[in-house]
Amino acid sequence: MRNLDEMVPAEIVRELDKYIIGQDEAKRVVAIALRNRVRRRRLPKELQEEISPKNIIMIGSTGVGKTEIARRLSRLSGAPFVKVEASKYTEVGYVGRDVESMVRDLMSVAVSMVKSELAEAVEEEAKRRAEEHLLDLLLPGVKAKKPEKASEETDVIVVAPDGESEKTSTREKFRKMLRDGKLDEREIEVSVSNKPASGVEIMAGGSMDDLQNAMNSIGNIFGGKKKKRSVTVKRAKELLLEEEMDKLVDMDRASDIAKDRVEQLGIIFIDEIDKVAIGKHGGGGPDVSREGVQRDILPIVEGCKVNTKFGMVDTSHILFIAAGAFHMSKPSDLIPELQGRFPLRVELNDLTSDDFYRILREPEHAITKQYTELIRTENVEIEFTDDSIRRMSQIAAEVNRKTENIGARRLHTIMERLLEDVSFNASELTGQTITITEQYVDDRLQDIMEDRDLSRYIL
Repeated sequence: MRNLDEMVPAEIVRELDKYIIGQDEAKRVVAIALRNRVRRRRLPKELQEEISPKNIIMIGSTGVGKTEIARRLSRLSGAPFVKVEASKYTEVGYVGRDVESMVRDLMSVAVSMVKSELAEAVEEEAKRRAEEHLLDLLLPGVKAKKPEKASEETDVIVVAPDGESEKTSTREKFRKMLRDGKLDEREIEVSVSNKPASGVEIMAGGSMDDLQNAMNSIGNIFGGKKKKRSVTVKRAKELLLEEEMDKLVDMDRASDIAKDRVEQLGIIFIDEIDKVAIGKHGGGGPDVSREGVQRDILPIVEGCKVNTKFGMVDTSHILFIAAGAFHMSKPSDLIPELQGRFPLRVELNDLTSDDFYRILREPEHAITKQYTELIRTENVEIEFTDDSIRRMSQIAAEVNRKTENIGARRLHTIMERLLEDVSFNASELTGQTITITEQYVDDRLQDIMEDRDLSRYIL
């Protein structure tokens, strides 16, 4: 895949087409938003600060691809991405996490991403250190001999005494056994230190879990005590490698890179934005809380500085993508100030039978391919005929029309029901090939389809 900086909007849409069927208008809008970020970075510094992202509201029923478009967009761009539910900020008594937590979550995601990237550069050195540490634990008293610095002018080799040579030989034998996995199941006691916190973050209005995490951060701020654990050599290798990587990765540098990435490339997806729209009836009660949530979200979307445990984060250039079904309200029911911060609106279409057919066949990781691979692990082959896929698509569209429209998620329900017997008896079908035909689909789903009350519970 080409570098994102070189990809024009049409190429971005083609990448999204690999995973998301239809919704061409929404793909075009997000592709332009992504490309504008590349264009902005090419401008002089003073002009960059003046150009703000054009935030987007996606309007459409559940299961039509709103979240998936945003998620795939973030993966394509390598941008930090976080999804939040607007409705969680309206919990009774307004005890939900404060709205600034979305920025803190985004920053935490970015730090993890950057830390993983930096860890790759030091992985070989970390593996070497972890291996030496493990050998020290397996062979107490047989320490690794530090190599003598060779003279630049001579090639003199110093021969170690017999005792030292024997210890070195034993260590090398254990090293080979360790690398060959022959010691993996041996039990060993290893001391692992609690990870020191990068900073302390206490969130106003946070949940008890948030408060507990903050208190743990205070307790671990000086690194904490080492804790002894009895584990297998295989697990000890993993623990020591992780600890050595933490030592080698410069967390200050990782935080700085993550902060810049969040401020320039971060994407926050606010789902269920329609749940905080006031609607026609207005008045008091829950609507007061809804408007309060909108007013709390507003400064973050407008651009402000949010305090996180990794430092202050400026939200001015974070891309916000909001989404909602808007069955009981409409975007104009949001407060005018918030509407103004989401200038782009795109409506996603409800999925048809033809869309379901394409979803089952075309994406790189189509649902039919997922189930085929899952059952193949039991040495059972599943083959879907074209007619069977067409029939499943028709059933999904029909059930969505007669009951609740849950979009493409209906296909998961149908597939689970259709392959229930095969999944349950897979171990007894080893070596067989099961062909899913149109008749097979009708035999397992027709009765449920005809009984509307039953289909409400099962499909």
